[in-house]
Amino acid sequence: MEVQTVEETKAIQLFEWIDSTTEKVINQTDEPYLDSLNIVLEAVFNEGLENREESLIQTVNEALKQVTIHDYDQKAIAKAIQFAVLKGMKSSTQVQHMMTPEAIALFVGYLVNKLTKNEESLRLFDPASGTGNLLFHVMDQIDKDVEAYASEIDPTLLTLSLYSANLQEKSVEFFHQDSIQPFLLDPVDLVVCDLPVGYYPDDVRASEFAIQAKEGHTYAHHLFIEQSMTYVKDGGYVVCLIPDNLFESEQADLLKNYIQQSGQIVGVLQLADSTFKDKSQRKSILILRKKGDDLTVIKQPLLAMLPSFNDAEKMEDIVVKINQWFEEAGLS
Repeated sequence: MEVQTVEETKAIQLFEWIDSTTEKVINQTDEPYLDSLNIVLEAVFNEGLENREESLIQTVNEALKQVTIHDYDQKAIAKAIQFAVLKGMKSSTQVQHMMTPEAIALFVGYLVNKLTKNEESLRLFDPASGTGNLLFHVMDQIDKDVEAYASEIDPTLLTLSLYSANLQEKSVEFFHQDSIQPFLLDPVDLVVCDLPVGYYPDDVRASEFAIQAKEGHTYAHHLFIEQSMTYVKDGGYVVCLIPDNLFESEQADLLKNYIQQSGQIVGVLQLADSTFKDKSQRKSILILRKKGDDLTVIKQPLLAMLPSFNDAEKMEDIVVKINQWFEEAGLS
């Protein structure tokens, strides 16, 4: 029998309140779960609901009397929102309504710390932030000053990440836009991204990229890689979750040529099959570094197949080997 920690108990307690209040909003508005969740988080953050139908305001404000958000720490709040978002995504029919699993986000955070060990501060950008789960977990693990930026085109996901950041007291500047379009953003030190997979419909915009397909639509995940490299500074890193077949598609040669010209592959870490319910959804972690003056060329990229995150002993062994690789490559 598992014993819950105080933090887990508090997170579940808060989730149950958020969930029941969200269901009340659904019953009155007939809005989808995630949109109704946004209304609840808005009310929690503002300590009351305003500018809505009077009956809805009354229902939500009455529910607010049952909870005091200041009784919960940031981790419990983050976990409770995560539970609620996951529930909402199960009922969502939209493919983009997916959340980067916590274990993967935590591991990306570990890699970011290794890559930026010698930096005093960090400018961080996620161009496909979704609900912010990946970005927030990475921020939690960085033990230095962070300027964080995020972009998301879906208004529901953007609002969720905005209220989640506010309730966790995280400072993030959000862009609501198509992330393949230009940004008003100075170069950052590092980009993290769970790449959206599929074709990008705007061929005119895609034609401005070196990586554009010769025929038909260009892969959006390819364009996200080039866009990320564009907005990272010389010598900076891009750490992204990629589909396992990234370098095997009919457009793979264009991608390989672009990476060779603009930077170098630092590492590719294949995630365990058990991490994904559907084998077709399998992903790996790709680490790229943008070219810059006087950068040491990595002779042997970090290549590894990660065990299940639930296998503590094997994970400990692989982390020891990864740490050793960083030492030998002069990156740590």
